[in-house]
Amino acid sequence: MESLLQRSRYELKYLINEDMALTVRDFARTYLAPDPFADENKSYSYPIYSVYLDSERLDLLNATVEGHKNRFKLRARYYDDNPASPIFFEIKRRVNGAILKERATVRREEGARLLDGGWPDRSDLVNEADSHAYAALRRFCELRDKLNAKPRCLVVYNREAWLTPDNNSARLTHDRHLEGGPYDPGLTTRRTPDWVRPPIGGVVLELKFTDRFPNWMREMTHLFDLQRCSMAKYVKCVHSMQPWRREEARLAQFNRVAAL
Repeated sequence: MESLLQRSRYELKYLINEDMALTVRDFARTYLAPDPFADENKSYSYPIYSVYLDSERLDLLNATVEGHKNRFKLRARYYDDNPASPIFFEIKRRVNGAILKERATVRREEGARLLDGGWPDRSDLVNEADSHAYAALRRFCELRDKLNAKPRCLVVYNREAWLTPDNNSARLTHDRHLEGGPYDPGLTTRRTPDWVRPPIGGVVLELKFTDRFPNWMREMTHLFDLQRCSMAKYVKCVHSMQPWRREEARLAQFNRVAAL
């Protein structure tokens, strides 16, 4: 586990206003290059669509709300409506503050079957010879079945992304325009009237790095007095879609504090 953590990434989140986002971008551009998938004509951004799976009791969501140090998320991520584009099945773990991610690149036409409880086969993968991806997909499905997890929410936002041009050891992102909606088995980008737009009060800045906090990032956070925060997009969307869940979380937090 120790060697795995050394290769893992860390993510620090900050909530900033739009003016500060532009200031941070100008500072970071000295060290970073645009993400190759970003569109310069759209402020170096691209849309992200993530289907989150959870148990009926929302155990994974509650682990985030309660601040468990060791927790994980199950999600399937895609970026457009193109049937030729893959869908990425991900297990995102947080272990003592480090982020460990396992990812499998799956053929789009198999996505809904796997999300609905189907068991994986190597032919589901874009690259059938990728043994690491197949192992990750099997672990995803094992966790899915252990929790009896189903798709609970589609989380959507625009991401502006910058990264170190040589090895991607550091990455800076600005996330905007958060939306959430019910799972669509068609895995489309179509909006429906029951979608929500949770208020987040600004732009979500994420600083991501491997092993060591880069000196320039440290300087930037001090220079602009950036204050870390918790910002779980999945939680925000579910609480907006089901307001009574937000009240449940508030009462649970109150009871935990009262018991101390």
